Order: sequence, then C-alpha cells, then structure tokens
Amino acid sequence: MERYSRCELCPRLCRVNRTIGQLGRCGETAECRIASITPHFGEEPCLTGQHGSGTIFFSGCSCGCLFCQNHQISQQHQGQPYTMERLIAETQELIAKGVHNLNFVTPEHWWPHIQQLCEAIRKDHPDLPFVWNSSGYSRVEMLKEQTKLIDIFLPDFKFADATLSQRCIHTTDYPSVARDAIRYLVDAVGFLRPFDETGEITASRGVMVRHLVLPGFVENSLQVLEWLYDDFGPKLPISIMSQFTPVPACAEQDFLNRRLTKDEYKQVCDKVDELGFTRVFLQPDFGDDAFMPDFNDKQPFAGNRNH
Repeated sequence: MERYSRCELCPRLCRVNRTIGQLGRCGETAECRIASITPHFGEEPCLTGQHGSGTIFFSGCSCGCLFCQNHQISQQHQGQPYTMERLIAETQELIAKGVHNLNFVTPEHWWPHIQQLCEAIRKDHPDLPFVWNSSGYSRVEMLKEQTKLIDIFLPDFKFADATLSQRCIHTTDYPSVARDAIRYLVDAVGFLRPFDETGEITASRGVMVRHLVLPGFVENSLQVLEWLYDDFGPKLPISIMSQFTPVPACAEQDFLNRRLTKDEYKQVCDKVDELGFTRVFLQPDFGDDAFMPDFNDKQPFAGNRNH
C-alpha cells in the first residue's frame, strides 16, 4: 500500500501521506473504509440482470460533487474500516449470492486495495466481470493500470461547462480530464458488450458513459452529447439519467435546489435522437425514489429489498 504514502491516484494530485493519517481531497486515510457491500438492482439492466450487480460502495470521493446522491459516504465519510482479509471474505460471500459482476463504486482513491482484491478474486472467478463505476475524473496514467484488471468501465461525463464544474467540484479541468479519460478507455476496451437493454444477457466488457442531466443546465448536457458524438459516433453506449434529486448541500447553497423538469429532459432526449445514438438507456420516469440511498440503514436502497 506504499502508493498511499504520496498519493497521486486521482487528478487532484494531493501527494499527501495517507498512511500516517493525512487527508487529501478524497477525505480518506489509507485505512480502507466501505459503506455497503450488497447485490444492487438500481443499475442499468445490462448490469443488474436477474441477480443484481455486486456493488461495493467505498467511502470518500476525489470528485466531491455538490449534488452527490451518495453524499453520506462521499462527503460525510460514513463507512466501516476493512482489512484486506475482511474485504476479500465479504466479497466472496457477495459472489456466492449469484451476482453478475463486481461493481466498485467511487473507486479511484482506493485503487491499491481494489487491485489486490481483483487479483485475489480472479484466481477463483476468472470469468466474473469487474466494473469500475466512477465519476469520470480519472488520470489516464492510472487507467493504464486499471484496464489490465477491470473489464467494464462506467464513467460519468458530468460537465462540458468548466464554470459549472468549478461550482460543483471546485476545479475547471473536469471537462478535459474526463474527455481524455473516456477516449483512452474506449481505445483500450471498446464499447460495452453485449448491449442488451432487457438484462437477459449481462455485459462482460467495455465502456458505457453515463450523464446526469442537471436542472437549469440543459446546455451543459447538449454539449456533453455533442462531444461524445464527435469523439465516438452514434454507437457509443450511453445512459442519460433524469433522476437528479436535491441533497441538503443544494439547499444550503441555494444551487441546483429543484428537480429536473419534463421539458428539460425532453430537450436532452431530443438531442440524443438528433445525433442518432443507437445504444441508449433513458430514464423517462425520473428515477425511482426507492433507489435514493440512506447509508444509515444496513440495506441502503429500499428498492433492493424487493429482490
């Protein structure tokens, strides 16, 4: 775990020594902490299938979005400390429940632990896909390592608007960093495949880009779509989400403090159609509140209790 001693795992390049308790932008030391390990049914059907995606929700976040729905763990840092032995053991228990993949949520700042975990799990489960479920704010230098072990990448592309990026995550470089990261990932592992909208066949490899439409910032979404089309064409798998729900920080800062309107989401969906994207997950029902998490509960997602 030496790499935590001068941490350069994410684009923040804090270079703090997390092994002695120093905190970088992610807010975490080198002691791995996890908020939930559970089969999850709130992902796209090609990931959840019939038995769920085997999610591991890590504490802290190097991106730190103002509006994060997982703010209890990404910003308030809820979670329990895990030794490597406990992490491997509970991951094996998760796999035994029949999940279709292992899904590492907010993983960038825990790569040394995840690398060890993947190497240990791969010995017994050579065909189980590993999923990198991230903010998109990633260093290409790190992705070059991660693509050697990880099969599926689900990067967000949050912001094309640098001013909006500054307001939400306190840096203007997100658009260029995320764009470079996604370009590298598509070159390295290709588009998500197989792409089955029904979930009868779950994905095994490749990239799908997610984008959450923000209220009042339709132009940001339209620019994201333009860039994705320019870089990859209409066959890139994308997931365009409407589920934005204001969290307490939105009210405190009086920013993004409302839900998305139907007209706003329609404008973005119309752009998807105009550009001709063919592998698309849309969210016309504006999400399911049963999948808004409460990490104070042992099962943070009420929607998972029905499975």
